[in-house]
Amino acid sequence: MNVIGKKKDATDKEVDIEDASTEDGHGDSVTVEGEDALEAQEEIGRLREAMLRMQAETENTRKRLTRELERSRKLALERIMKDLIQVRDTLERGLEVDPESASVQSLLEGQQLTLKMFNKVLEDHDLEVIDPLGEAFDPELHEAMTVLPSADQDENTVLEVLQKGYRLHDRLVRPAMVVVSRKP
Repeated sequence: MNVIGKKKDATDKEVDIEDASTEDGHGDSVTVEGEDALEAQEEIGRLREAMLRMQAETENTRKRLTRELERSRKLALERIMKDLIQVRDTLERGLEVDPESASVQSLLEGQQLTLKMFNKVLEDHDLEVIDPLGEAFDPELHEAMTVLPSADQDENTVLEVLQKGYRLHDRLVRPAMVVVSRKP
């Protein structure tokens, strides 16, 4: 390294400035001698320790957030399962009915009540049913299974819903399978 000049530090002492250039001409550095060198080494040590602490803290924060996310997922799933268990219990009670004493009407009413309970559970957990009968075809929400000519409906109108679709928190879970009209 070559001395390329002198520089005064904060205590008005002159220090040598050396050229630490590499072959490409970059990388100037300052060499400090004596008491200032010791202070600089101590400062480097403090900064290195602070950097290592920040890295450890960042890693700990990442691990903690990962654990909290997993715990939140489990808690959400537990809530849904708790509600679905009630529907399952109702279905089991319906199957325990003596077939000879039950009428078709009472079995049908039991199924309707169970379906109503199940729909309430889905609604309580923000599952939205997509039933687009008579609406305009929307390729974002609907899947056209077939197209039929229709003089009664406007073009691209849903004539029939083959299978309802579902959306959860504004995200499509399953598109509605539909029959769409076209001009005859």
